[in-house]
Amino acid sequence: MLVDKSLFQIEALREAAKKISAGTGYQWGHMGACNCGHLAQEICNMNSADIHSAAMKRHGDWRDQLRDYCPGSGLAIDDIILYMEEAGFSIQDLINLERLEDSKVRRFMGRAELRHNNPQDVKDYLNAWADMLEAEYLQNLKLPQFNQVLQTA
Repeated sequence: MLVDKSLFQIEALREAAKKISAGTGYQWGHMGACNCGHLAQEICNMNSADIHSAAMKRHGDWRDQLRDYCPGSGLAIDDIILYMEEAGFSIQDLINLERLEDSKVRRFMGRAELRHNNPQDVKDYLNAWADMLEAEYLQNLKLPQFNQVLQTA
């Protein structure tokens, strides 16, 4: 994993958005091809069928899976969620992603109305989330003072 999780998150969000935009099998009712499913594909390097199969070992949609998450369960879906957590996404981030509900991302987008099962809205949300994380990353980036750089040259 990259040293800085923020960069990995930004890349994963952008890649998921790119694939949805390209028409790569978006289907909100499919655990491997929905909002969280597309992000999981990027983080876990798995295909949608394998993610869906892992999720079907337990009941419910992503929201239910996330609420029932137990990292030591031995279930493949919990391993997928664990990888997503290790990549820096919280359980609440993922719950919000499935319904496009993160108020911070929505404010950053400047859009009040989003349809959680519309590929265009999902792509826009993922890209806005990546843009927001990138802006936060750059704002917190500590660069050496210009004078210090000149003195060492």
